[in-house]
Amino acid sequence: MSSNWTAPAMIFVGLFLIGGVVSFLKQGIKIGAVVLGVGAAMAIGAGVLWW
Repeated sequence: MSSNWTAPAMIFVGLFLIGGVVSFLKQGIKIGAVVLGVGAAMAIGAGVLWW
């Protein structure tokens, strides 16, 4: 496991943003869901690569 807290924090942020994607899709806000989805993918990708 990584010796710093950055990688787990980025993965947590990505999972939090995925929750936002689900919420936005339920409300019918598709463009917001796309923006959050891109952000979530970037955050999870950064966390995995940082690990």
